[in-house]
Amino acid sequence: MTPRGNILVADDDAAIRTVLNQALSRSGHEVRVTSNAATLWRWVAAGEGDLVITDVVMPDENAFDMLPRIKKARPELPVIVMSAQNTFMTAIRASETGAYEYLPKPFDLTELLNIVNRALAEPQRPKLDARHDEQPEAMPLIGRSAAMQDIYRMLARMMQTDLTVMISGESGTGKELVARALHEYGRRRNGPFVAINMAAIPRDLIESDLFGHEKGAFTGAQNRSSGRFEQAEGGTLFLDEIGDMPMEAQTRLLRVLQQGEYTTVGGRTPIKTDVRIVAATNKDLRAGIAQGLFREDLFYRLNVVPMRLPPLRERSEDVPDLVRHFFKQAESEGLQAKRISSGGLELMKRYPWPGNVRELENLIRRLAALYPQEEISTEIIESELRTSQEPVPENGVLVPDNLSIGQATEMFLQRYFSSFAGELPPPGLYDRVLAEVEFPLILASMTATRGNQIKAAELLGLNRNTLRKKIRELGVNVYRASKQC
Repeated sequence: MTPRGNILVADDDAAIRTVLNQALSRSGHEVRVTSNAATLWRWVAAGEGDLVITDVVMPDENAFDMLPRIKKARPELPVIVMSAQNTFMTAIRASETGAYEYLPKPFDLTELLNIVNRALAEPQRPKLDARHDEQPEAMPLIGRSAAMQDIYRMLARMMQTDLTVMISGESGTGKELVARALHEYGRRRNGPFVAINMAAIPRDLIESDLFGHEKGAFTGAQNRSSGRFEQAEGGTLFLDEIGDMPMEAQTRLLRVLQQGEYTTVGGRTPIKTDVRIVAATNKDLRAGIAQGLFREDLFYRLNVVPMRLPPLRERSEDVPDLVRHFFKQAESEGLQAKRISSGGLELMKRYPWPGNVRELENLIRRLAALYPQEEISTEIIESELRTSQEPVPENGVLVPDNLSIGQATEMFLQRYFSSFAGELPPPGLYDRVLAEVEFPLILASMTATRGNQIKAAELLGLNRNTLRKKIRELGVNVYRASKQC
């Protein structure tokens, strides 16, 4: 039987008050509506209402400022907050201040009624207090699309739990950002956040990297070394690209998840561990199970809370917000403020973004560094996106084969200076040239070495960790590079 209740509605939009009043009344609830926070608080303080539905921004008070008073006076009273400010931090504030649920505007009326019925049927428990001092810029998860709102609400629910989360999504969708959000806004935020990328570590070193090793455990082990589990004690361990973990390490990880303890490589004494596991993958792990590449029992241990991050092409309406955010970041690094023409934004919204948010970020950084004009024209965007879709040549070199690196750089500089019609470009030439050549240089090196990061690092004269970091930051598609050979 559907529960019935006395519902208090507060919103300064008369149309929303009318819609909610009619829908809730038709569902059998008693409804009282108001346009201000003061009246809502008077009703709550007098003991009225079984449930509250309120907008965040009210003419006389913000609901997030009022919620702590409501929870203190009546901790059992469920409060549903609605907001047109549909950001990650809005969802977090709703969770932190004790809201039962957060709904972005415009909301789905059927979903709202389902939430109301669920809230009335469930016994309410006071929520733990959390941080209130974070600024919106602290965790740049950007987007107002329905897909991102679902992610925000799931994150808000997971903050105060230690449940294992499995994040899936294509490369460049922001899996590590989400993992960091779970840590930074959760109850383990005072502990360490440790990340390990399974695809970036030689297979024979993964177990040592994860669990540590004893002196003499293998050739070259001259001293005891701590592993990532030990380093993450009391915090969060992020296992990125978990689908690339070898079977032997999978077996050891399963034991940790089952028993809460591990042994170092070469060690005999079990070590208790207290870490939260967040895993991520861009692969289909169920297909890996069918192929005998991934343990089914480990999959179910990791996949307690599955979270799929949508590719950027599925949330193209978020592109303008992301563009503004990345231009703002470029400004903070000393680059000139810029914007993109309306036609250019439309082109970007229709572009498929195979490299997802990371590809968009790299494009914005390139635009901010290389183009002096304040407004980036539609023609420039069209040219940049067309260049992005051009196939990489067979040898992986993005300049004519008969040119040396010095000649290619000279050719680029001549083209670059000519765009200023005899005037000197703005300061920062080194960074601009680096932004232009670094991506193709790394991609060409990865292509020449058939995707072998160790050999590519040697070819470039870089530390292997530095190369991995640049591959991640620049969004170099290692799979594409290896396939070019």
